[in-house]
Amino acid sequence: MKMKTMSKSLPIVAILALSSNAYGQEKEREKTVEEVVITTGRSKSRTVLSSPVPIDNVSAAQLKATGQTSFDKALTFAIPSFNSTQQTVSDATAHFDPADLRGLGPSRTLVLINGKRKNQSALIYVNDTPGKGEVGSDMKSIPSAAMQNVEVLRDGASAQYGSDAIAGVINVILKNNVSKGALNLFSGVTSKGDGFNYGADFNTGLKIAEKGSLNITVGLSHQNKTNRAGSPGKDDLFGVDDAWTRANPTLGMNVGQPIMTSGSIFLNLELPTSELGKFYTFGGTTIRKGTSYALYRTPYWIPTDYGLLTPSGEAYNGFQPEFLTEVYDHNFTSGWKGKLGQWKLDGSATYGASIVNYEVGNTINTSLGANSPTKFKAGGHQFSNIIGNIDLSRDFGNVFVGFGAEARNENFVAKEGEEASYVGSGASSFPGLQPQNAVNDNRQNVGVYSTVGWDITKDFLLEGAVRYENFSDFGNNFSWKTDGRYKFLDDKFVVRGSVSTGFRAPSLHQIFYSNVQTKITGGTVANQGTFNNASSIIRNDLGVAKLDAEKSFNVTVGVAVKPTNNLSITADFYSIKIDNRVLFSGDIGYKTGTPGSPSPTNPVEQILSSNGITSLKFFTNAVNTITQGIDVVLNYNHPISSGKLTLMTAYNYNDTKIDGQIEVPTILRNNGYADNFFDRKEQSRITSARPKQKAIIGLGYDWSKFNVNFNNTYFGEVTWKHASDAANDQTFKGKVVTDLILAYDVTKKLKVSGVVNNLFNIYPDEIDTKGDVSTNLGGRFRYPWEVNQFGFNGTTFLLNLNYSF
Repeated sequence: MKMKTMSKSLPIVAILALSSNAYGQEKEREKTVEEVVITTGRSKSRTVLSSPVPIDNVSAAQLKATGQTSFDKALTFAIPSFNSTQQTVSDATAHFDPADLRGLGPSRTLVLINGKRKNQSALIYVNDTPGKGEVGSDMKSIPSAAMQNVEVLRDGASAQYGSDAIAGVINVILKNNVSKGALNLFSGVTSKGDGFNYGADFNTGLKIAEKGSLNITVGLSHQNKTNRAGSPGKDDLFGVDDAWTRANPTLGMNVGQPIMTSGSIFLNLELPTSELGKFYTFGGTTIRKGTSYALYRTPYWIPTDYGLLTPSGEAYNGFQPEFLTEVYDHNFTSGWKGKLGQWKLDGSATYGASIVNYEVGNTINTSLGANSPTKFKAGGHQFSNIIGNIDLSRDFGNVFVGFGAEARNENFVAKEGEEASYVGSGASSFPGLQPQNAVNDNRQNVGVYSTVGWDITKDFLLEGAVRYENFSDFGNNFSWKTDGRYKFLDDKFVVRGSVSTGFRAPSLHQIFYSNVQTKITGGTVANQGTFNNASSIIRNDLGVAKLDAEKSFNVTVGVAVKPTNNLSITADFYSIKIDNRVLFSGDIGYKTGTPGSPSPTNPVEQILSSNGITSLKFFTNAVNTITQGIDVVLNYNHPISSGKLTLMTAYNYNDTKIDGQIEVPTILRNNGYADNFFDRKEQSRITSARPKQKAIIGLGYDWSKFNVNFNNTYFGEVTWKHASDAANDQTFKGKVVTDLILAYDVTKKLKVSGVVNNLFNIYPDEIDTKGDVSTNLGGRFRYPWEVNQFGFNGTTFLLNLNYSF
């Protein structure tokens, strides 16, 4: 399908407004096209304003104009309902960063590439971050340089696409041009002089035969760490105030973005096979290696390193464990599309895989003493899927009819670490995966769908879709959707709405993941064990039911207004009810007994004692939620004699509440664990960890060879809740982050731009412990990390050079 692009009708421009010519695009493309044809839905193409459901369309140039160096961060400053923030001191999560639409968690946003499902990440988020207990697609593995545009469908779409599309769909369209190429160089640094980053990406297109094409993108980037640790000068968590803490006021901590190096190659090939059809293949591979940091092991925490980490002749000063990751993400699709009589046919096969290998460095296993290694291979996780699709569609005058089928095989693998990483107390900071944690499990599912669209008149549209799905592990699901749109006043006023059901299958990760993790609780080291949902301990001893699918009911109602050619306004209300959400339980620990007690006092303590852990966690269906909100987008362009003035704004209000009682397993409820099962802190990750309000306002001026943009993003307040004491809750107030973009065309081929992200050096509110030192781990954390709104790097400077040919 041929795509038309423009900046005029897009909510993204409310943030960016940076003329695409600053990154090697042609100004003429902006001037000649008024509306964007969308391809996200499995139905007839519609424009953004005439679509029956809300859609954002974001160009690659606009993403790059945010100054962010990864796709997920760029989209955060482009779409008000999308959030992704840098995580820290959170093992592998620091190398992925959970991302979601409408605060509904990474699991409920479906990601597509060229309309085909992208694989999920191998990583499940189990640390204290947004999206805890969930799995999402690795959005860092998709390079912005390979993108032509990104379509964001802000509506449930399970009836078209199956599982995961409860909050919406993000569809990445890859570049397919052959007439030009571009080399882009960039580099940046924070105002504190850390976080230095640099990179390059190269894109070119080749014509094959008479009508074929091959577009290739190659990219390489690197970023250094940042550090915004607290500096208390004493350690209230351990109750230590001595010469070491005073000499090391930050307690040795590294709190900030990790070191990361990434390389990728993507391609998009189209090769006509006849006048009626073409063969296509697209996708790519991304390799990412990173280093993040755990809590610093102080001399009073671990009294000796047996001379393994301290240089000869120097006094022992503690050590900084490193968490090293190797991430491999592969996604490739091949297929054929064309005409089969009067029908359009699209048949394809997709392979996707995510591989995450864990290594722990600069640490020891104290149980091994002087024989301990200082670097450990701690195991890893893999997830892969093979998908077959076939889609048929046809127009019967004003009626569009489509049918489709999909078969998918998924595989989840957990690999054990080397023995030294888990034996005894395990590697300090992250004990390796043990043999009993190793799994290799599969499941299959088959889905069929049908969709119908009827243009009853040129103004009145009705659409409907149904989908039946069968999973080998939990059974069947039936989803449906109906939507409509009516245009008034010569298309200047549109009323639209949709009603649908949806579902999300529990991921294989949530069913089979297990591990032992080291945490600090009340100044003591604790080993927390996660048991998978298939284990006899969870299913038989605790009576937890087998994981089942989540079910949703979505309603969207909105209007789109275009009173003049220069002004467009859209407003959409949505309500999303989700039943049986899969959650990751809170810490279930000792009640009356103590770790190591010879006589456990209840069935839970018997499990803890026999497994040598201080607490346990597991996955289960246990909570219902209702999410309601509104999206408002306004775009205004005013041509003036010397150039063009652009004023744009976008706003999202989003509120999630827990509906009814949380379903606590009977054995836990009867033994006094109801409050621990999913405590106030864990509930707040669902209800208040993401901003309830987010607004984007941009002012742009394009004049001759110059372009200036002044963009502001408001991140609303978030609330962190204490596990048991409401007096220790803290609300972090909303803040405005301002970005300034200056661009200049040196020549027709050479472009230069400078970006200042967070111009006024805005940081989140600092943590107020309110007497509970565990809220900032004894002063180690200055800024909130569990409910991080927009990061805490401060001002960042970025320079881009783009050469087109």
